Amino acid sequence: MKKILLLALISSNFILSQSFVPNAPELNLKSYILIDPNTNTVIAESNSDGLIEPASMTKVMTAYVVADQINNNLISLDDEVLISEKAWKMGGAKMFIEVGKKVTVLDLLKGIMIQSGNDASVAIAEYVGGSEDGFVDLMNSYAGAIGMQSTYFVNSTGLPNEGHLTSASDLALLTSKFITNFPDIYLLFKEKEFEYGGISGNKYNRNKLLWRDETSDGVKTGHTSSAGYCLIGSAKRANMRLITVVAGSDNANSRFSDTQRLLEFGFRNYATQKYFEANKKYTSSKVWGGKIDTISLGVSQDISITLPRTSFKDLKVNYNIKNNIQAPISKGQEIGTLEIISNDNIVLTSELVALEEVEAKGFFGRLWSRFILWVMGIFGIS
Repeated sequence: MKKILLLALISSNFILSQSFVPNAPELNLKSYILIDPNTNTVIAESNSDGLIEPASMTKVMTAYVVADQINNNLISLDDEVLISEKAWKMGGAKMFIEVGKKVTVLDLLKGIMIQSGNDASVAIAEYVGGSEDGFVDLMNSYAGAIGMQSTYFVNSTGLPNEGHLTSASDLALLTSKFITNFPDIYLLFKEKEFEYGGISGNKYNRNKLLWRDETSDGVKTGHTSSAGYCLIGSAKRANMRLITVVAGSDNANSRFSDTQRLLEFGFRNYATQKYFEANKKYTSSKVWGGKIDTISLGVSQDISITLPRTSFKDLKVNYNIKNNIQAPISKGQEIGTLEIISNDNIVLTSELVALEEVEAKGFFGRLWSRFILWVMGIFGIS
């Protein structure tokens, strides 16, 4: 009886010492993904590499191409675009531009990013690419350069077209790149309304999360009968940003509620922390044949990690330093690796680099060091 009681107490204490993260929400979707873009950490996903129709989420790439063209001074926000008959005739969601009129690139971007205007998408595509087909070639080139391996675009709008496909993980990657590379233009996704030409029929942003969650700052809805209801969402709370992509929802409201559930799950149960600071000494190593005997080691870039909140208290770091490091050594030279370990699992590996330059001794100094290393090798001394 005493043994049973003791085992019960040990088991009880073990359970109380453990902290568990709940499973991700079960969602009725074709695919979804939840990531922290700053650490490239996938927090939750389902079929995130499966092919999907992006519908109007396509317009994130349309805006990305334009943003990069602006960034490289190939076009400017003040440029005026002559509206073609093809752009004017586009069906679906519209900005209500008129054929033969001129509209600035900035207004067209707002028409794309806020109003989801198909007419604005075609107009900007013709201006940047010479034709929509030429612009689509640019879209696919950018997709390849970013690393969107499952993506192929056929148009600039997202209207149904055979072969116009992507994946939730690719769209999350695209959104991450947009936020990093073009933060000023990205802010347009957060604007709740845009009215052009006195026509207010389509002035409100279709992303209802902008009203439901003050930390939400984008990104883009999408819907066709074959794609279902879709949404790229993003929110930032304190120093942590999360990006979601949900695809294939049955109705318009579910895509917003599903996105909210994913965001709440991520923010409540996970955290992102900077764990190593660039150019700060974390360990050191002996140097052979150098004008100094030891060298400071650290990392060349800040390192942040995203983990369940309960995992940070048990983190460990292993430093794996190369044997018999010999001068000369240049600043930034790889000297070994570091491993961050949580619950006996390696969660991150990074290079350990020299934080300073070490000049070699003269000829006789180097010769003596090599002799000592040779003797140590004979006797198996490390």
